[in-house]
Amino acid sequence: MTHRTTLLSTTFLSAALSGALIACAPEAVAPLDTPAVEISTADLQRRIEKLASDEFEGRAPGTPGGIAASQYIADEMKAAGLIPMGENGTYFQNVELTESTVTPASNMTIMSGPDAEAPLITADQSTNAVFWTKRLAEEINVDSDEIVFVGYGIVAPEFGWNDYAGLDVEGKTVVMLVNDPGFATKDETLFKGNAMTYYGRWTYKFEEAGRQGAAAALVIHQTEPASYGWDVVSGSWTGAQYDLVRPDGGASRTQLEGWLHLDTATELFKSEGLNIDKAIADAASKDFKPFTIGDAQLKANIVQSVKTTTSRNVAGGIKGTERPDEYVLYMAHWDHLGKNETLEGDQIYNGAVDNATGTAAIIEIGETFVEAGAPERSAIFVAVTAEESGLLGSAYYGEAPLVPLNKTVGGINIDAMLPLGETKDIKVIGFGSSELEDRLKVQLDKRDMYLVPDDKPEAGYYYRSDHISLAKKGVPMLYADPGNDHVTNGLTYGEDFAKEYTKERYHKPGDEYDNSWDLSGIVQTTDLLFDLGYTMANSEDWPNWYAGTEFRALRDAMMMDDMSSKETAKEE
Repeated sequence: MTHRTTLLSTTFLSAALSGALIACAPEAVAPLDTPAVEISTADLQRRIEKLASDEFEGRAPGTPGGIAASQYIADEMKAAGLIPMGENGTYFQNVELTESTVTPASNMTIMSGPDAEAPLITADQSTNAVFWTKRLAEEINVDSDEIVFVGYGIVAPEFGWNDYAGLDVEGKTVVMLVNDPGFATKDETLFKGNAMTYYGRWTYKFEEAGRQGAAAALVIHQTEPASYGWDVVSGSWTGAQYDLVRPDGGASRTQLEGWLHLDTATELFKSEGLNIDKAIADAASKDFKPFTIGDAQLKANIVQSVKTTTSRNVAGGIKGTERPDEYVLYMAHWDHLGKNETLEGDQIYNGAVDNATGTAAIIEIGETFVEAGAPERSAIFVAVTAEESGLLGSAYYGEAPLVPLNKTVGGINIDAMLPLGETKDIKVIGFGSSELEDRLKVQLDKRDMYLVPDDKPEAGYYYRSDHISLAKKGVPMLYADPGNDHVTNGLTYGEDFAKEYTKERYHKPGDEYDNSWDLSGIVQTTDLLFDLGYTMANSEDWPNWYAGTEFRALRDAMMMDDMSSKETAKEE
């Protein structure tokens, strides 16, 4: 699972966030029997262990380890009996990426006015601040003589919010908070209350700063609003950074983007006679007014290596017997954060939970499809690249799908299953979104299990995994994880397990496979998601988004266009 998310267009953003998620229950879904096949614990264990091994050096896109990992996935898909669904009769879909790495020669300083004898803050790319640029020049110089605190840095007309109203930040540095005012106040009338909107994501904030013409944009890190600690920031935004190849070479972005540690930001405000706690509180009010942070100035010189590299989505499938042009989609990202040679000791981010588990699961589900016999509809299994860099592989698939999106019945995304053992519940991220949840509930009822919403909507997980790349195109997508209610140890066991993983191993070298893992819950969820997809592949149903949800209109328009095309073809 990533802390990042891909770019949403301004047009989509306005449409997608204009309404709340409203669950409108469709007609009851009749249960369908599934064949007597079993998910193999041994195969899941073998593939998770292999993908998370040091052999693949953290599976970074475009690296020798990443290339080897994607080849291993293709080999496993072939061995599982899945046919190639990539380009030119292969299992691969090439994804062109830019790779940029800020060199140690780079620097960013904040001065307390032009006459200051020494910098107030010197970014160390580790403990106090991290910075980079989306622009593809090998050297970028930033000289910003004004730093402006813009609250949450949001322009959201549908929520009656504009932090940039009447403000000209051309050539200036903007400093802002992560998340959105709804989370800060827990006021259900502000944005979506405690649940994060896309406006709360750091990706949006950097995009908006670029649209406003700022020279530099810095987000203040706070652990609770971000939902991850500073070590995740420092570990994820240093070293090689990836992006899709942009026609404008990144010119639409600010010259510099970065994060400030809360202590660093506090020091900045205090040096200019300002109280950061008051500024944070004021920013959550509609009466908030942006202000200049004293005489502070930002200067930076970014020197970076820039190159274009190719990574690969990996896709296999099984053809349907009755309606082979209709597809059920399974998706999981195979990449992780690679290797950081500046670290002492363990330098490899193995990504065992995130996301060797999901990748192994979709291969196992594909193999189980083959063993069960081809269903009426086809199924495609896509292991996507560069999720950790901003959902780039799935974003590319959304723009260049290997099967038509209007022929994709629905999709299931699997990302970061915790090895906590069997649970009584299954968690749906973005609960209340689509009719796929009703089909899931049928399978849960057969197992005497129950469905629960995401227990941390404020973390914005709904915008942090690959399903969103297809959702924003209109394809109904389900993102489900094992729940927290452990079958013998109860609810708090699962909650504590998840907290410990996030604190100690998420996006750290410690996310490694161990033979002590209890895989029973991962097997349980994999089996559940197999049944969900296989029964859908043997039905004639077309699940939709619930009425009133943000993606319903996109799907309706897609299917209407498809119907119109069929009618035109009949007339001809």
